[in-house]
Amino acid sequence: MKKLMLTGFEPFLHFKTNPTMKIVEELDGQVINGFRIYGRILEVDFKKSGNQILDCWNEIKPDAVISLGLAAGRSAITPERIAINCNDGEQDNSGNLPSGEKIMEDGPDGLFSTLPIRSMVDKLKQQNYPAAISNSAGAYLCNHVMYQILYRLKQKELIRPAGFIHIPASHELAIQYGKIPSWFQEDLTQAIRLCIETLESYSQ
Repeated sequence: MKKLMLTGFEPFLHFKTNPTMKIVEELDGQVINGFRIYGRILEVDFKKSGNQILDCWNEIKPDAVISLGLAAGRSAITPERIAINCNDGEQDNSGNLPSGEKIMEDGPDGLFSTLPIRSMVDKLKQQNYPAAISNSAGAYLCNHVMYQILYRLKQKELIRPAGFIHIPASHELAIQYGKIPSWFQEDLTQAIRLCIETLESYSQ
């Protein structure tokens, strides 16, 4: 059976919960369209998260990788098109404050997702879920781990579906944080299930 590595993040900055954790925990161990899901939670730490996702890759040896991140303020599910070779943004949970340095000194400026992002968006819209392709994963930890996994695939000359999807806040998080767009947690989880379903024919 094929393996899908699904990653989320722990809570970060001023957000007391992270809905990606709940998605990963719920889908871990499930089988969706021939993929067994292997869920992992990454730390919000520039010095650790890249190594963590690569260690998970080495452990699981997956046939596909989807990483999830919270984009509080977005109202739609947004598969990311590209990761850039840059660390920037606010300090992480360990106090590391990036300043625009490269993720990989010898890496290209950008690496494109190998997920079927257009198919994901189309499938979500067919089920009446707001969705759009995003052309910027930012330069924080979400971009960091996306770049790390795509760089690993490029180094090994492997063709695998791999990339990143940003999700809106859950209602629980919106209540804690304030006036931001939010979804029911169940809908966030179902939307990711639908995204995973697009991998079946794509990865043959």
